[in-house]
Amino acid sequence: MDRDELAPAIDHTVLGPETTPADVERVLDEADEYGMNACIPPCYVASAADSHPEVTVATVVGFPHGNNAADIKRREGVVAWKSGADELDVVANVGRLKAGEDDAVSEEIAELVAAVPVPVKVICEAPLLTEGELRRACEAAREADAAMVKTATGFADGGATLDDVELMSEYLPVKASGGIGSYEEAVAMIEAGAERIGASSGVEIVEGAPE
Repeated sequence: MDRDELAPAIDHTVLGPETTPADVERVLDEADEYGMNACIPPCYVASAADSHPEVTVATVVGFPHGNNAADIKRREGVVAWKSGADELDVVANVGRLKAGEDDAVSEEIAELVAAVPVPVKVICEAPLLTEGELRRACEAAREADAAMVKTATGFADGGATLDDVELMSEYLPVKASGGIGSYEEAVAMIEAGAERIGASSGVEIVEGAPE
């Protein structure tokens, strides 16, 4: 893939607990320069939408653990959308999934999907799940009419793997996120079935691609 093909598939990301307005501005500038999307903390969405209207801005909901009350997730998503977010990445409730409460997991995602007119990606946190649990998480997201499933927050042990991407792509389009730092790694994820890449190393990934 050349740079023009790859860049729109990358969500250039900054989501750490110490993220400053300057960090977000840098990521937005880089996303604009290279033709990438940006994934930023919710508190910066409104200013990002004003300063960089040409950049597709994603933000997170229920981040990073996913165990907020369902109503809080829904309201958080609505606030983010009204602030200017173009896409939402919501963390699934891993604890409820592990407890076998698949309907509750799907219902809270469905509530968010129904409340906003923008794509909702479901972060399954694959590093914490067995294969069977990951399949159930993807089924819950599909049942809720989510737009995509996403491998990981990057804040649990482990990140995206080729096996997880291949499995998840059986259910919905996949955003591979967590530990992807090079062009070669990004292309491998895409070849495994990912349609989007989430990475803090977006610039390095794009610059590694042929022009």
